[in-house]
Amino acid sequence: MSNMLRPLMNSSHICKRFASTAVKDARTRALIDKIIRVDHAGELGADRIYAGQHAVLGKTPVGPLIKEMWEEEKYHKATFDRLMAERRVRPTALLPLWNVAGFVLGASTAMLGKEAAMACTVAVEDVIGDHYNSQIRELMEDDPEKHKELLEIVKKFRDDELHHHDTGLEHDAEKAPFYSALTEVIKVGCRGAIWISEKI
Repeated sequence: MSNMLRPLMNSSHICKRFASTAVKDARTRALIDKIIRVDHAGELGADRIYAGQHAVLGKTPVGPLIKEMWEEEKYHKATFDRLMAERRVRPTALLPLWNVAGFVLGASTAMLGKEAAMACTVAVEDVIGDHYNSQIRELMEDDPEKHKELLEIVKKFRDDELHHHDTGLEHDAEKAPFYSALTEVIKVGCRGAIWISEKI
């Protein structure tokens, strides 16, 4: 091989490696943006659901329990508020909708009684738990060391959500009128909200 060609070959190899790294970095950035944007939207929605439930049932015997779960959701939301600012992530354009829809969902199920409010909690937290598990897999596949902080946050919040799910079951969620139909409708709505928030 000509000595004149070697620098060109080396230069081409370096350019390809740089391009490959740039593509991976862009994919990682897109993944993080998507995760933080949708989780921020989800935690806002959860915060408003518990706010709606508490507005209706706050002075009943189940009020303190709803308040306890609501406080955890407030912490989740505050964490994603911080991550949004730190990572400069654009929020979903649908935040105003999720703000209103979450409160309406929480209040309307609470008006059907404590059992329906708990059924709402079970349905929402079931979907969110699965969603967080999917994100954990994505982050592990991309780079577990690089995403250590975010993985710890998502794992902790997933465990909180699954605890809320179990709490709902322990407090008579399955005694709600039309439990199966009610929870399925809520799950479909939650999955739709997640999908849209990832895109918009």
